[in-house]
Amino acid sequence: MLEFWALTSKGVEELVADEIRQHGGEVIKMTMGVVRFKAELRTAYQLCLWSRMATRIMRLIQSEAITADSDLYQVACKIDWPQQMALRNTLAVDCVGKHAKIDNTQFGAIRLKDAIVDQFREETGHRPDVDRMNPDVRFQVRLDRNHFHFLQDFSGPSLHQRGYRSGQGEAPLKEHLAAALIKRSGWQIDQPFFDPFCGSGTLVIEAALLALNKAPGLSRERFAFESWPGHRDVIWQQLKAEAKAAEKPLTTSIQFYGSDSDERALAKAKQNAAKAGISSITQFNYADATKLNTAVSSSAGVIVTNPPYGERLGELPTLIPLYSQFSLALKQHYQGWRLAIITSNADLLRALRLSRSKTYKFTNGPLDCEFTLFDLTEKQVAVSSDAPSLFFQESTAFGNRLAKNFKQLQKWAKKEQINCYRIYDADIPEYNVAVDWYDGEVVVHEYAAPSTVDEQIAQKRLFDVVNQVPPVLGIKSEQMILKVREKKKGTTQYQALANADKYKQVTEYGATFLVNLRDYLDTGLFLDHRITRHMIQQQAKGKSVLNLFAYTGTASVHAAIGGASSVTTVDMSNTYLDWAKKNFTINGLQGSQYKFEQADCLQWLSRCREQFDLIFVDPPTFSNSKRMQDSWDVQRDHVGLLNKLIPRVAVGGKVIFSNNKRKFKLDTEQLIEAGWQVKDNSAATLPEDFKRNPHIHVCYELTR
Repeated sequence: MLEFWALTSKGVEELVADEIRQHGGEVIKMTMGVVRFKAELRTAYQLCLWSRMATRIMRLIQSEAITADSDLYQVACKIDWPQQMALRNTLAVDCVGKHAKIDNTQFGAIRLKDAIVDQFREETGHRPDVDRMNPDVRFQVRLDRNHFHFLQDFSGPSLHQRGYRSGQGEAPLKEHLAAALIKRSGWQIDQPFFDPFCGSGTLVIEAALLALNKAPGLSRERFAFESWPGHRDVIWQQLKAEAKAAEKPLTTSIQFYGSDSDERALAKAKQNAAKAGISSITQFNYADATKLNTAVSSSAGVIVTNPPYGERLGELPTLIPLYSQFSLALKQHYQGWRLAIITSNADLLRALRLSRSKTYKFTNGPLDCEFTLFDLTEKQVAVSSDAPSLFFQESTAFGNRLAKNFKQLQKWAKKEQINCYRIYDADIPEYNVAVDWYDGEVVVHEYAAPSTVDEQIAQKRLFDVVNQVPPVLGIKSEQMILKVREKKKGTTQYQALANADKYKQVTEYGATFLVNLRDYLDTGLFLDHRITRHMIQQQAKGKSVLNLFAYTGTASVHAAIGGASSVTTVDMSNTYLDWAKKNFTINGLQGSQYKFEQADCLQWLSRCREQFDLIFVDPPTFSNSKRMQDSWDVQRDHVGLLNKLIPRVAVGGKVIFSNNKRKFKLDTEQLIEAGWQVKDNSAATLPEDFKRNPHIHVCYELTR
């Protein structure tokens, strides 16, 4: 008997082992993603033809015991390579694992390749050619602590490639994983099968192929073993003939159903089904899974599906209601069915309000996932409330506080003529988020939880927050945007989070601003500086104004509206400077008296020779942008910055200096020595909606 290794995804190993035993192989060891087994050549051929859940079959050539000092080249030379391939064959070599003398896997592959071609050269005077993309023979060495395992790729390109998939949706399941999910779901071939988030149809097609007993390997043009000197073609041809004869005939009754709200994905699903030869027993319809109005079959069956589960935390606001509404639709029309869902965010399953019967763990590409089964019994479907499903009962305290704050602040905001403000700011420490209102849309910022808080508990609390915000504030889920705000080391650059390029207009104290709620961590408007901006508007009449580190130029707009004789806006980012120009345009502010300078503010100050009556400077806490000559730290560098402004301040002029560094301490002594008079306006510039967080910023007025 020969030894083979069947490769697969994490979580599928036991199912592959069952396939091996079914075809007469002897399983000898299972490790993560690998099932080692002994079998006759006939059995290995059968597995290449019939395995639905292995991704590759490897033949073990030899395992060599090694030490930390072993040299891969020398060990590989012990193998008779001309017995494994012909000189005319092209080859490729892979290396997997670690060893003390192998710096990286590419180096390991080169050492093995050298051993093979050198042996051919010594025996024949010629060497085989290398073809990395489409070789006749592929070898692999796997390194572990005690052995070098030399293997031949027996099956060739990944077995999950059945040949029918010409297109795929945005989040495709590989065919072998789809087959594993179907097996674990408990579906029987005489039951209806339904995938309401079918995408390009992989789950539906795999179920249909299984029911027809179609050998997945029959569609493959060639297997790697066909170039192996030990190949027995008579056995192989016999097995292929037997596989063709074992196929069940197509029927006219439809038993396999898929639906999706993406018409392009549905078109691909239909193309894939046609290519697989199963169009007559499958049906793909356009439908929204949250609005299912009837069961696809009068007989109870199994729903196996891969709904969106998002790779980014910010997608939670739309996913939670999707799962909740999907569950309500199932409860109305699918009593008696089984539901089986794969997701990388098991917390989302909470929104289904269903009791699970079993859970399996898999990996889908790089994501660790759970595959969970629910039986839609009479008792289960009776729970049909659309109220938020919370992990913690105490989370209702967050919802109550949010509602109370919103009611109080609405009246105040209307009086102040503003339509964007902070409703909640970690009022309850366990619910460490900020909730900002932007004229009918809401941004929820999650602050990074302290290291003392369990990450899973923090995640569940966030789930409860996201679940309550829309109903409490009377908005739709798509009107809520979730962002994660962490303490970053080494940079404070404003990185893009998305590319929606969607702006909306908001107002404060007679000024209109464009905000972008989705694409960046910050929205383009710092709400806590609202009073400071208004103060600039009130003081700007007839004055020349300079705005340094201007961001989107909101303070500049207020200065212009207040009647400034000139406004100069300086920022290092072209993106934000263009945004500032748009803010001027929508306020009807045009003219040569409004200047915009794209520059490092510190370098620009060194070149500037103008003087200004009013200077607003609101620098970042920290920056090490590549465009800057040196890094910037507001605590370390603020005195130097403010002293650079001395020659730029006109007689009788004023500097307004603010920043958002927590625990910032102004070096008053050095500033007084430099001739500055300092007034602390931090408390006076704290808006009503930030009174719960008095340390959100500092603000000082400096004169000479």
